[in-house]
Amino acid sequence: MIDEKPWYLSRTIWGSLIAVAAALGSILGISLDQTIQAELADIVVQMAGAAGALVAIYGRLAATEIIS
Repeated sequence: MIDEKPWYLSRTIWGSLIAVAAALGSILGISLDQTIQAELADIVVQMAGAAGALVAIYGRLAATEIIS
């Protein structure tokens, strides 16, 4: 792998976290099939990307110094 990206934009990381949450949920009687888990991972990655963009925009607007 040559390209780098932040961990929070990784579908593998989010898919794994959601799989763990689904396993824990099944202990509590909540079941999620793999299709729903995959969809949740995609949604979370998209939300993380959007949140990152919003933070970047806010950071630039709130900055008190110019970029040189």
